[in-house]
Amino acid sequence: MKTNLLYSGICLLLFFCSCTETNKNNPDGSNGKSENDIDAARNFIRNALDGSFDKARTFMLQDSSNNQFMDAVERSYQKMVPDTINSYRGASINIHQVTPVNDSTTIIIYSNSFKNDHDTLKVIKTKEQWLIDLKYLYEHDIDTIFNKPEKRDSLK
Repeated sequence: MKTNLLYSGICLLLFFCSCTETNKNNPDGSNGKSENDIDAARNFIRNALDGSFDKARTFMLQDSSNNQFMDAVERSYQKMVPDTINSYRGASINIHQVTPVNDSTTIIIYSNSFKNDHDTLKVIKTKEQWLIDLKYLYEHDIDTIFNKPEKRDSLK
């Protein structure tokens, strides 16, 4: 009886140790895959705010445009003063709007508590994985620059 109890205790201890070791290796619980569109956006934003751009890239759709945008963001982040970097790291993520476009595309409007500027991310499901299409943040308003409706002045 004592042997069975001791054996069970050792098994439980080993189980808990293995769980904490997993958490040490991956403290945010992410493995480069997200459960859903909001989780993908949150993982991407959190890693970018923390300056963990290699981790952030694992949540990003891999193409040349996205990689170039991420490289530019990373260079900009590295030039920031330490106080600003610490403010970004301490910032929380605010999700303002989630708009499903279809079953594999979602548009998410978010901000962070340090800079309360609303930004937009496009999250796409490809091969059963939710990924950020970063170029949408930079290019989604480009057509409205050239096709702005003409304002009519009622005084003329």
